[in-house]
Amino acid sequence: MCTTCQMKPDPDQLDACGEKYVQMLNQSAAVLMISIGYRTGLFETMRYLPPSPPDKIAQAAGLDERYVREWLGALTVAGVVTCDDSGAHYQLDPNWSPLMTDQPGAETLAHLAQYVPMLALVEDRIIDCFRDGGGVPYSAYLRFHELMEQDSGQTVVAALEEHILPLVPEIIPSLKKGIRVLDVGCGRGRALHTLAATYPKSSFVGYDIGAEAIDYAMDRARETGLKNVTFEARDLTDFHETAPENEFDFVTAFDAVHDQARPDHLLAGIRRALRPDGVFLMQDIGASSNVAENRNHPLGTLLYSLSCMHCMTVSLAQGGLGVGAMWGEAQAREFLAKAGFAPVERHTCEHDIQNYYYVARPGETSD
Repeated sequence: MCTTCQMKPDPDQLDACGEKYVQMLNQSAAVLMISIGYRTGLFETMRYLPPSPPDKIAQAAGLDERYVREWLGALTVAGVVTCDDSGAHYQLDPNWSPLMTDQPGAETLAHLAQYVPMLALVEDRIIDCFRDGGGVPYSAYLRFHELMEQDSGQTVVAALEEHILPLVPEIIPSLKKGIRVLDVGCGRGRALHTLAATYPKSSFVGYDIGAEAIDYAMDRARETGLKNVTFEARDLTDFHETAPENEFDFVTAFDAVHDQARPDHLLAGIRRALRPDGVFLMQDIGASSNVAENRNHPLGTLLYSLSCMHCMTVSLAQGGLGVGAMWGEAQAREFLAKAGFAPVERHTCEHDIQNYYYVARPGETSD
């Protein structure tokens, strides 16, 4: 019999674990309140208000006072909102304000809180998968592409010119002259809209499995008069066989490869679609393929949870590999090599603590 399994817990450590668990419960509740504050505009409203009573805050935000008052209580205890000793007047803590509101130049993080309630909606289906295997399809995730668009606006779109494109030294001059660009897993196409507007001599194509996201991207392109960008709803599982040959000078994938049904097929298709002197830029989760090396990862718990409840399961729902968000650098490099990319450079960007940026060029296919 396993003696380790019969070991009694240390009373002090047991108390410490209990305290930590209570902290987890409080922090989880605060995240839900932050999501509500971001979606209802409460943070944005309070950003401009002096210390105010709940009814004035509710009136300014156009919301029901009773709900606003209870929300203020939760986030006051969490330390995001401050109140006077009488508990009558409330203000968004100025140190929290840049994280909770969409201020120019600020690293807004409040939008990330929305992932938690979104994932909670599929909890029952994920539990079924724990028991029976399989996965949960993209269609089950309400507002997924909306959230990804907000996330992309922070980590990709706002950083394209200053941080991301310069990772490929020759690409900005090439875009100015005119090249052909593909973005796989483009979602609502926010990055491509920006690139197409900035570089009118280049042409851009976006693929995504989500038909609603593609419709949104096409509508947005029409509204803004962009003639040099097109979008197509496309399942990329067989991209290794269906990709056009030698058509693109530059291919991008922003936080999209790991949750594909077959990342190996996608990467092989990208290699096929690239011209011999082309380049592939892949943004993907920055982590190790060894769980033990991720124990101190600043976003590790969140990212493994997102993987379990979204990235991995949507791949498995398509009969895919289910590599998950935390597939890590070693596995990413292995897949890139097998697809025929060499050399591969891995970069980090100061603005993005979550992702690595791989710059890969066509080479020989690895055995």
